[in-house]
Amino acid sequence: MFRKAAVPTVSNGSYLQGQANGKLSSMDSRQPAREGKVVLKKKVTLLRGISIIIGTIIGAGIFISPKGILKNTGSVGMSLTVWTVCGILSLFGALCYAELGTCIKKSGGHYTYILEAFGPLPAFVRVWVELLIIRPAATAVISLAFGRYILEPFFMQCEIPELAIKLITAVGITLVMVLNSTSVSWSARIQMFLTFCKLVAILIIIVPGVIQLIKGETQHFKNAFAGNDASVMGLPLAFYSGMYAYSGWFYLNFVTEEVENPEKNIPLAICISMIIVTVGYVLTNVAYFTTISAGELLLSKAVAVTFAERLMGNFSLAVPVFVALSCFGSMNGGIFAVSRMFFVASREGHLPEILSMIHVRKHTPLPAVIVLHPLTMIMLFNGDLYSLLNFLSFARWLFIGLVVAGLIYLRYKRPDMPRPFKVPLFIPALFSFTCLFMVALSLYSDPVNTGIGFAITLTGIPAYYLFIVWDNKPKWFRKLLGK
Repeated sequence: MFRKAAVPTVSNGSYLQGQANGKLSSMDSRQPAREGKVVLKKKVTLLRGISIIIGTIIGAGIFISPKGILKNTGSVGMSLTVWTVCGILSLFGALCYAELGTCIKKSGGHYTYILEAFGPLPAFVRVWVELLIIRPAATAVISLAFGRYILEPFFMQCEIPELAIKLITAVGITLVMVLNSTSVSWSARIQMFLTFCKLVAILIIIVPGVIQLIKGETQHFKNAFAGNDASVMGLPLAFYSGMYAYSGWFYLNFVTEEVENPEKNIPLAICISMIIVTVGYVLTNVAYFTTISAGELLLSKAVAVTFAERLMGNFSLAVPVFVALSCFGSMNGGIFAVSRMFFVASREGHLPEILSMIHVRKHTPLPAVIVLHPLTMIMLFNGDLYSLLNFLSFARWLFIGLVVAGLIYLRYKRPDMPRPFKVPLFIPALFSFTCLFMVALSLYSDPVNTGIGFAITLTGIPAYYLFIVWDNKPKWFRKLLGK
């Protein structure tokens, strides 16, 4: 029914075909690679793992517009509470993925865990939606923020032309693709540098904020929980915004096979990263409120810029540059991680075989990286990006909730599976409930867009039977699929 496992042989070009069905012996840290076989190298150290998680989570949102949570909570105190609780919930989800990453030592993240727990159909639907819509649209959106803020210092007195933003965005996307196609080591080093820049940018906001607190600038924290009462729908929407701001903690699990000593480094990297991000996010919001009132924050288009202009004078010109670097880091981390999902899905027979090829000299999954380039460019210049993300934002939480539910299911289905890292059962239960609650909330609050997204997701079912299950395909159709 599925295509047979490919025998690893060197092609006429510069690539090597990986084995299918997820049985790459060399990908298991307990089994040595066969001599002469080209595989993805274990180049992700603990520090690089931390940089992947932090560098992908922290994008433009914390610098530009953290007002979604404030708007839906109605008070400064409640907004800070939501930021804290969302960080803790995200840590719970990350700990669940840490258990999965240490007991299932395959790359691919969501796709691999759904495949292990629930079988090929839901796993195929997950990678289908990710490849066609979610990743190209998400990459295009964060790249547009990069393009806009990298040009900001040159257009201080006038509006930035949309064409200029899209052109510089296209250059940024291409640069990220080339970087990830050329060298795993260099993409990891640059990710570490960009993560350092993000943390410096956050410190540039936090330190003046702390100084303001020492000076007694606490007027915006008086009666912190007073204000507009959060509506019944407002508070869940605030949590939805907060969880979205923290999303990205799962990306290290996409590259499990490339992590050194994954049993130790995956849980450590996840815990360290989530503590740093949560503390950073909460303190950054505290710093904003030392200088900006709740009303002013809701009116600001870029909160970090407004904050910097009031406290730092001309140095505020550096803030757009830091925001642009932050966006570039999110682009780089996302492409680095998600390309491994496509690589693994191809190895399992769910995507064209060319995507499971590795460059012989560079040891990068080059085809799995560059497949995103044309799709992202189409989204950038022709797609209604924000509508697409609204259509499919629920899909992310649906599948993450399914993955964490799969952890509970695997506890009973495969109790003898080695689990070097194990979380208490209430953590996956609480987190999967949170994810499914957010899915239900999106269906209730925006049934039209969510319904369209649900319909797009369901197209993966006929695609599965057409491309994967159907055996008697015409010869031309098989050639088109690379079989």
